[in-house]
Amino acid sequence: MSIAKHKILVVDDEQDIVELIAYNLKREGYQVFTANNGKEAIAQAKEANPDLIILDVMMPLMDGIEACRLMRAMPEFKHTFMVFLTARSEEYSEIAGFHVGADDYIAKPIKPRALMSRINAILRRNTSEEEVHEGNRLEVADLVIDRDSFLAYRGSDKIVLAKKEFELLYLLASKPNKVFTREQILKSIWEDSVVVTNRTIDVHIRKLREKIGENYVATVKGVGYKFELA
Repeated sequence: MSIAKHKILVVDDEQDIVELIAYNLKREGYQVFTANNGKEAIAQAKEANPDLIILDVMMPLMDGIEACRLMRAMPEFKHTFMVFLTARSEEYSEIAGFHVGADDYIAKPIKPRALMSRINAILRRNTSEEEVHEGNRLEVADLVIDRDSFLAYRGSDKIVLAKKEFELLYLLASKPNKVFTREQILKSIWEDSVVVTNRTIDVHIRKLREKIGENYVATVKGVGYKFELA
């Protein structure tokens, strides 16, 4: 999908912020829609079906966290990118955003060039994810991850992983740069295990890093992990 066809919904109760973001997005060729609170955002999103939604956290009537939570529960927004925009720097607000399904987090004050770079990268992520999948095989960064053989390769080097280590790697690499919360990881990989704890995830991450290297899996403090692409 070309940039010109991408639709972005900008949601903020500060009109000057909405206008600044909308102006810069339109200059980049995006189709832009706007709303001033969470309730308006949901109604506008249902009508416009945007590819990406930029949500302020603190808004009247309904805040961005609640709006994101509600939209993530709707099938039509399952794959919509959602980015939080906020002046709040407290760690707990960022954690709350990721827990309700945010894909990224951008702090105010807005720097237009940096914002556009981030938005472009997020939307390119969808294209990258489509390109790396080939049946049960992922090609991401310099790794090839083969689900049929439960093996990973770096060039001609074969990396042998335990089953859960492989499943963890495959999950993270299937959506590069997306933050997976601990709850999402537990549900995806250890769904039937009632004795698994967060410590179990940490141990498997440590073992995975020992085998593939330290530069692939990044920790997002208080939230979870992601497969990091530069």
